[in-house]
Amino acid sequence: MYFSDLGFIALILAAAFAIFAILAAIVGAQRGNVPLISSAKRGVLAVTFFLLLASASLIASFLTHDFGVSYVAQHSSLSMPWYYTLSAFYGGQEGSLLYWALMLSIFSAIFIFTSKRAPTALVPYVMATLMSIEIFFLLMLTTVSNPFARLPSPLPDGIGLNPLLMDPGMLVHPPMLLMGYMSFSVPFAFAVAALVTGQLSSDWLRAIRRWTLAAWSIQTTGLILGAWWAYHVLGWGGYWGWDPVENAALLPWLTATAFLHSTMVQERRGMLKVWNLSLVMLSFALAIFGTFEVRSGLISSVHSFAYSAIGGYFLAFLAIVIVFSIALFLFRLPKLRPEQEFDSVLSREGSFLLNNLLLVGVTFATLWG
Repeated sequence: MYFSDLGFIALILAAAFAIFAILAAIVGAQRGNVPLISSAKRGVLAVTFFLLLASASLIASFLTHDFGVSYVAQHSSLSMPWYYTLSAFYGGQEGSLLYWALMLSIFSAIFIFTSKRAPTALVPYVMATLMSIEIFFLLMLTTVSNPFARLPSPLPDGIGLNPLLMDPGMLVHPPMLLMGYMSFSVPFAFAVAALVTGQLSSDWLRAIRRWTLAAWSIQTTGLILGAWWAYHVLGWGGYWGWDPVENAALLPWLTATAFLHSTMVQERRGMLKVWNLSLVMLSFALAIFGTFEVRSGLISSVHSFAYSAIGGYFLAFLAIVIVFSIALFLFRLPKLRPEQEFDSVLSREGSFLLNNLLLVGVTFATLWG
């Protein structure tokens, strides 16, 4: 058995356990069945295990130079140093999607181990939402973007990474930025859980702030590393070139920055409930849009190295996220009324709102441009 066979089997098993976790979490929550919810948690941990196994299998395929695997042959060669060979894991479309799924499973496992801090009623629905996102990536990894697909016959050597990617920046920037995109999934899952359960007090907000701050910090690090790499490789135009992919990475950072400021208003005075939920869901939607821009190849960019067929799948998923979010908002709108009104535009709360409007305005101006 090849490592690639083991990896593909691991992906199938991860998908199976993700489906089980979704069903067990929802049914357990509806029936108040604590053992079933515990089974869902174990299902999430099983997904993490099998995605770790799949990732290890792909890395082993790279390190053993298995050029019978199409992805390995396209993104590595015998002459590449071992550290660039390892970075080829996320150097192409299939590997970056696997990395996204792996990081999501790890963050989901971290949530499981820290779930005692979260409101009990939200936990099953947070798990179900995270695993629903996971299913989307696993569906692509097992169908249209399989990193373990084999060639009819092995090649004597691989093509190797694009020369522009043979740089120390490749070792740190892409994994950090992809992790940043992924990490907005957890705040989104909390927002969905709060809307589904109707538990819209400040408790969910306190739980979500830590995760949003973590996502914001990771994305900030990814952006700084990207700016350093762009300056280091002079052909990319300095620290920031307003390239479409660079802009896409900035968008969720802007909306997350706005959210981290506006949460204080809701916690203190019960205002901006709709606004805060909108910012969380918008941040996740923009993270999915950013991942789409990075890996679809449909948009001309110095960051695009190949055309891919997954663009339509990402757009469909993005549409589902937006429609689902709007439907939940409309369903819970009566519970989202502010507890107090603004005293004045010049008040502290008014200044926070103006700050938010500026950040969101910059977001949409950048998106439009």
